Amino acid sequence: MSTRPRTPAPGTPAPGKLPITELAELKARHQPIVMVTAYDAPSGRLADEAGVDLILVGDSAAMTVLGHDSTVPASMEEMIVLTRAVTRGARRPLVIADMPFGSFQVSDADAVENAIRFVKEAGADAVKLEGAGPSLSRVVSIVGAGIPVMGHIGLTPQSATALGGFKAQGRTAEKAARLVEDAVALEQAGCFAIVLEAVPAPVADEITRRVSVPTIGIGAGGGTDGQVLVWHDLLGLYEGASPRFVKRYADLATSIRDAVADYAEDVRARRFPEEIHTYSMSDDELAAFGAATGELRTGARR
Repeated sequence: MSTRPRTPAPGTPAPGKLPITELAELKARHQPIVMVTAYDAPSGRLADEAGVDLILVGDSAAMTVLGHDSTVPASMEEMIVLTRAVTRGARRPLVIADMPFGSFQVSDADAVENAIRFVKEAGADAVKLEGAGPSLSRVVSIVGAGIPVMGHIGLTPQSATALGGFKAQGRTAEKAARLVEDAVALEQAGCFAIVLEAVPAPVADEITRRVSVPTIGIGAGGGTDGQVLVWHDLLGLYEGASPRFVKRYADLATSIRDAVADYAEDVRARRFPEEIHTYSMSDDELAAFGAATGELRTGARR
């Protein structure tokens, strides 16, 4: 009989993994939930060591890592590679894979198939998809397949063009009421949590009161059950235009640029490598090496 440990079912915590059921308990205790994005093993490990609760492998990687102007170009294959890397680095946080544009919009069957790929091939604990309305049946189908789903309403970057650009949503009474309805519908469809992006704080507060699942805000005020920021934004690695809700906790771009410039200067001035960065040989081996290479050089001249 094989003694290989069995892979936990989706939503089942691995040893040391934060149980997904604990998120609702954190909401009930009014203890804020911390989520960040991550895109590789080092960032997953560092986020884990910093004590975050959730890691989102966001399709924002299209902009922050892959150099695109929007999230739309991110592919399933790219997202699977990035998610697999993060799951290698993160141990305790739940890792949620962002379903990229085109991976769930066509049909329920496509949505389930791609969600399964994230779990089987990349080791994700859950998936996230944008929108309500047509996306509700996708949520129902994926949850029905046993995979936890995080919802996302407000500013949904994959459909930013249809929303009039990267703008705050729900700023009229009618649109705000619709967001509340969408959040309730996503909870009823089976979402275990909902991201609220670029939503007026009073609207986010009302949604947070109306649903029993945790809300995770990004540009939605301080009344949500948790917060999420993009890795490159909070660390000062992304130097494009930042939304007003971003707070930079470091300026790593400057530190990295300065460090690489110092390295380049040292190489050109032959200050690097120094003796402490090199390997040596014993005197006997060095003499033998000299004799051997001398013979080779002599042979080459014949």
